[in-house]
Amino acid sequence: MNFSYSVRCKSRYVLEEVAVQFLEAIKNTCQNRVEIIHPNSAMWRAQMGHDTYPLKDGDVEIDEILVPYPEKRMRPLSNSASEGRANPKGIPYLYVASDKETAMSEIRPWLGSVISIARFTNIQELRIIDFSKHHNERLPCYLCEPDDAKKIEAVWTYIDNAFSQPVTNNDQKSDYVPTQIIAEFIRSLGYDGIAFKSSLSKGHNLALFNVNSVSFKGCNLFTVKNVEFSFVNSDDKHFR
Repeated sequence: MNFSYSVRCKSRYVLEEVAVQFLEAIKNTCQNRVEIIHPNSAMWRAQMGHDTYPLKDGDVEIDEILVPYPEKRMRPLSNSASEGRANPKGIPYLYVASDKETAMSEIRPWLGSVISIARFTNIQELRIIDFSKHHNERLPCYLCEPDDAKKIEAVWTYIDNAFSQPVTNNDQKSDYVPTQIIAEFIRSLGYDGIAFKSSLSKGHNLALFNVNSVSFKGCNLFTVKNVEFSFVNSDDKHFR
C-alpha cells in the first residue's frame, strides 16, 4: 500500500499528501464500523507468569503458593510503555481481548506455562472502530478494476490484517508505524479504541486508548494443558 510505504520509508512525522489522503479516506468511511461497548462488558488481558506468596509454619517459610499478578502488573506502565501494533513507545494503550482464550493465545504460551488472566469491565459506554467488520481471512484479489465499494472494503481488510499480525521480537519497529499512525488518527477523531480480529484465536483484540477506561475486577491463574499448531502450504492444504 502507498500509505504504508510512505510512512515507513519516506516521511513519518510530516505526512506526504498520499498519507494525508489515506487518513482522510479512513475518516470518511469509518462511521459504519463504529461499535458500542456497553458498560460492564467483560474484557480480558493475559500475562505470562505469576507472583508467589510464602506459606509459613510459624516464622518458618515451608513453601510458596502461586498467585496471580496484582492489578498494577496487569496494566501497561504509565511512563515507559513498550511499543505495540497500535501504540508508539512511551504512550500506553491497554490491549485486551473479547474472551479468555483469545487473550491467552495472543501471548503464545508454551505447554505447562502458568498465565495470569485479568478481567476488566468498562465503566462507561465505549465507542470503538471495529476494523474486523466484514473481515475476510483472504485478502481480496481482483482480475479487473473493482468499484468504489469493493475498493473501500479491500482497504479495510488490509488494515485489519495488518493489526492482526502477531507481534514478535524479530519485528522491525518501523513495521509498526503504519498501524500506529492509523490508531492515533482514530484516537484524534474522538473514539475510545479500536478492535481487530485475532489471527491466533476466534475472538477479537481491542486496544483502548485510555488505560483507565476500564476497571480491574480480579485475576486468576491458568495452566496451559494443550498447544495446537496448524500449518498451510502453498496449495492451501492444512496439516496438523
